[in-house]
Amino acid sequence: MYLVYADENGNVYDHPGLFSVARNGDILTEILEEELIPLPEGATLVSLPDTVPIGMDPDTGEMIKLDGCTAVGALVPQGITRLLLPGYVKTNRESKLPLFGYSAVVWKDNRFWVAGRASDDIYKWDPLNFPMDELRQRVEKTLELFPQNRILNHLSHCALEYECLTASNNFFNRWEGSLPVSYTCNAGCYGCISEQPDDSGFPSPQTRMNFKPTEDELVEVMLHHLQTPESIISFGQGCEGEPSTMAGIIVPAMRRVRETTDMGFININTNAGLTDHIKGIVDAGLDLMRVSIISAIDEHYNAYYRPRNYTLENVARSAEYAASKGVYTSINYLCFPGVFDREEEMEAMINFIRRTGIKLIQMRNLNIDPESYLAMIPKARGEVFGMKQAIEIYQEELPDVVIGSFTHIPPAELRRRKNMA
Repeated sequence: MYLVYADENGNVYDHPGLFSVARNGDILTEILEEELIPLPEGATLVSLPDTVPIGMDPDTGEMIKLDGCTAVGALVPQGITRLLLPGYVKTNRESKLPLFGYSAVVWKDNRFWVAGRASDDIYKWDPLNFPMDELRQRVEKTLELFPQNRILNHLSHCALEYECLTASNNFFNRWEGSLPVSYTCNAGCYGCISEQPDDSGFPSPQTRMNFKPTEDELVEVMLHHLQTPESIISFGQGCEGEPSTMAGIIVPAMRRVRETTDMGFININTNAGLTDHIKGIVDAGLDLMRVSIISAIDEHYNAYYRPRNYTLENVARSAEYAASKGVYTSINYLCFPGVFDREEEMEAMINFIRRTGIKLIQMRNLNIDPESYLAMIPKARGEVFGMKQAIEIYQEELPDVVIGSFTHIPPAELRRRKNMA
C-alpha cells in the first residue's frame, strides 16, 4: 500500500518506496487491508493545501515527511463512511483546510483504494441518476408552473450550481426532496456549511436562503412533491438554518397538506433543541425525524454546536417525544475518525440511543479542518478502538438499530402507503 501524493501543480503520484500511513484523529497509524475499499465511483482525489505527506519506510518502519510535495485525500460519495484521515503534517499551522471530509487514500494493485466502508445503498444518491441535461429541462418546466414560488427558485440554484441531489429530486419528482424554510438558527455550528462568521477562516461552500417563505409556498412545494408512496419532503437542508424556528408556518402548512393527501412522508432534519416547537411539528403529522448530533457528551456537543438557549437534554427530550408519537427517528451522526471511536463517546451515544428510541444511525462524514476540530473538543479519556471496530461494537450493542447513511422509510409503513395508493 504505497503513499499517494501531489506535486505543486496538483498532479497525483504513487511513491515507489514509501508505504502509506494514515491518521486516526491526531495519531499516525498503519492502514490495514480490511480497512480499504476500491476508490468508489464518484470519489474525488484532492490535494490538501499547506500540508506535507507522511510515508513509512517499509524496511525500518520509520515515518518520513515527503518535503516539497502535498498530501492527497479522497472525498468519498455519500453512503461511504471514511475510516481514517490522510497522513500529513501542516506546513502552516494557521492554515485551515476547506470544509470537506478527507479520507486516507493509497495505491495498491495498480489502483487507488480508500479507507472506507459502504454504509448504505447509494443508488438513489448516485450522481449518474441525475443527468444534468434532463435536470435543466425539469427545472425550467417546474419554474414555469410555479413562477412565484421563491423556494423552488432557490432550490433551482442549489440543484444546478451546487448539484445538490436532494434539491434535484424536487424537480425529478421522486425520492427525498428539499424544503428549506429557515434563514435563522439557534446554534452556531463550528462547521456550518451555509453561514460562518467573517473571522472563522472557513469559507462557506453554500449560500443560506435569505427570505422567510410563506405558508402557501410551503404547501405548494409539498403537494408538488408528495405524489408517490416513496416521496419524502424534508425540512432542514444545508442551505438553511434550523427549520423548527419556523414552526409557526410549518405546522399549519403540514396540516393543510395532510387534509389534502396522505401520500408520501414528511421529514425534518433538525438539531431538536426547541422541544416545544418539535412537539407541535410532531403533532401536526410528522412521519420521520433526523436529529443532527456529534456527541452525547455535553462538553463536546456544546463546543461544536454552540447552542443558543437549549441543551443536549432538550435534544433528548425532543427525540423521546417524537418516538413516543410513532415518528420514525434517526440521528445524523457527524463522524470523525479518532473521535467517533473513543470509548467514552461510544458509551454516551449508545445510552442516548437507547433512551430516546432512535431506530436509525445515519453515518455522515464530518466536513471540517481536522486540527481546528481536535483542538476545540475534549481530549480522549479512554481507549480509541478504530472506526471499523467501533461500528462493529454499535452493531453488537444495538442489534435493532439500523446503521446506514440516508433517510429510511419504515418498511411496514411504506407497504401501507402503497396499498392506500
